[in-house]
Amino acid sequence: MAVSAEGARRKERVLCLFDVDGTLTPARQKIDPEVAAFLQKLRSRVQIGVVGGSDYSKIAEQLGDGDEVIEKFDYVFAENGTVQYKHGRLLSKQTIQNHLGEELLQDLINFCLRYMALLRLPKKRGTFIEFRNGMLNISPIGRSCTLEERIEFSELDKKEKIREKFVEALKTEFAGKGLRFSRGGMISFDVFPEGWDKRYCLDSLDQDSFDTIHFFGNETSPVSMAQPRCIPLQVTPRSRPGHRGTETSLRRPLENSQCSSAPLHRLEGWG
Repeated sequence: MAVSAEGARRKERVLCLFDVDGTLTPARQKIDPEVAAFLQKLRSRVQIGVVGGSDYSKIAEQLGDGDEVIEKFDYVFAENGTVQYKHGRLLSKQTIQNHLGEELLQDLINFCLRYMALLRLPKKRGTFIEFRNGMLNISPIGRSCTLEERIEFSELDKKEKIREKFVEALKTEFAGKGLRFSRGGMISFDVFPEGWDKRYCLDSLDQDSFDTIHFFGNETSPVSMAQPRCIPLQVTPRSRPGHRGTETSLRRPLENSQCSSAPLHRLEGWG
């Protein structure tokens, strides 16, 4: 079917940007085929992208097979956007070690290892610190735990606030060092330099002059109207979000033709 001139213009000037865990997929699980198919239909009308805290290999595993994720999305922002792909091509990659320096990085890693060594949990597994390009991912139980162990830890964490207390200890120890901490998912939290949260990707998107960017995530809230960027569309976290949450939230603005005219706002709390 032919695409009208107005439709082509809208496709070039509108971006729908999605968080991964809790929005397109359950945490660390593969995308539902129905959601994947819907996204490709959406792509015929607007450009689409994903931004996630995980490294590229994990995002690729969740959203496709091999490297096909960079062919299915116009933009792929891994590790909060410190690793950027556009139209199938790697644009840029930043590294936390170059930004923080080795001394501060080792102080941070050593503090986390000492803290976790003193934690007594029902279970501990492996990969307690995952070193990524743009952040450190810290998991008290260890990222190699099974799904059942992940759920068990998550329930305990809700009661005992294990990660929250860990983050507070880090904030005290590294006050004034330019670090930020983000608890997301079920078993871990991220440590990254100031400004390296999921808004980091917006700097590169600025260069592409979109009229509107719609961000879909399970945790969004407006910050500042002074420098407008994205419109937050709330998506209720669900055990199988996808077409029962994200897709429903998508259909409404698309069917009302709001995707090319909605106001833009900055966001925080980008999951």
